[in-house]
Amino acid sequence: METQAGTITVYTSYEEDEAAAFLALAKRDLPDIQVNLLRLSTGDLHARMLAESANPRHDLIWGWAVTNMVDPRILALLEPYAPQGIERVPARFRDDAHRWFATTGYMAAFCVNNEVLKRKNLSMPRSWEDLLKPEFKGEVVMPNPASSGTGYLQIASILQMKGEDAGWTYLENLDQNIAQYIKSGSRPCNAASAGEFAVGASFALRAIKNIQEGFPITMVIPSEGAGNELEATALMKASRNKADAKRFMDWALSANAVNEYYKWKEIVTVQGGAMPKTFVDAGLPEDIGSVMVDMDFAWSASNRDRILDTWQKRLER
Repeated sequence: METQAGTITVYTSYEEDEAAAFLALAKRDLPDIQVNLLRLSTGDLHARMLAESANPRHDLIWGWAVTNMVDPRILALLEPYAPQGIERVPARFRDDAHRWFATTGYMAAFCVNNEVLKRKNLSMPRSWEDLLKPEFKGEVVMPNPASSGTGYLQIASILQMKGEDAGWTYLENLDQNIAQYIKSGSRPCNAASAGEFAVGASFALRAIKNIQEGFPITMVIPSEGAGNELEATALMKASRNKADAKRFMDWALSANAVNEYYKWKEIVTVQGGAMPKTFVDAGLPEDIGSVMVDMDFAWSASNRDRILDTWQKRLER
């Protein structure tokens, strides 16, 4: 009897180009599994999973923000599973109860257009504080935290670093210089890369890729420290294809997968592999932990609705 190809439905918030590269490799390594992928931004995916929670339509959540994953309403939908190779993921990057594990992550960085700086006689910003300078009025774009995981980690890290009162004061002052809040985490960097604005608050990997593509930008990791988010994978209790879903999760920790992550991600949690030279050349420190803010993901998660509500009332346009 011929075995039928298994089919799994996977929800992800990996960027489109990352997801395509990882999925192509998964199909080579797991040729008998058909993967139906739905890609949405972090916030949109959160809303969809809550809307579908009575009858989830997917088997796996893959590459999704830990801040969203640890929402108790989401954790209630997950089935514990310890995939092969989980011991190569340090304990701080996985759930004690095996409900999720993070293989990758991303962190805040500024994409600064060198040509715009020169043309407008602006100084290179090195910190969040520098973005408050009057010279940057109308020259800064940021992701909208309500729809973008990158946007939320930027806001949450500022509130965690400064404390809430000082953090909100800072964000209101920064708003005076913001040209617009953009829906995705990568678009502010792309807009700055294209010369539309001097500074796009984005994430490090987008800056590195745009530098590799020849855009005239400098990647700046804010001197206060880079807010960061981990991207996690989990099995749905409601999955009707658990055997194949678990094989996919095992694959996500395989040597092939880890080597591919290093081509795309500034943070790789799985031990083994090495940061590409191009990342180091773009300004990413090999000791990535040295520039990462020590994020309190549980705080980010439990206060998320309140923070977004406050942000929308005070700052959203």
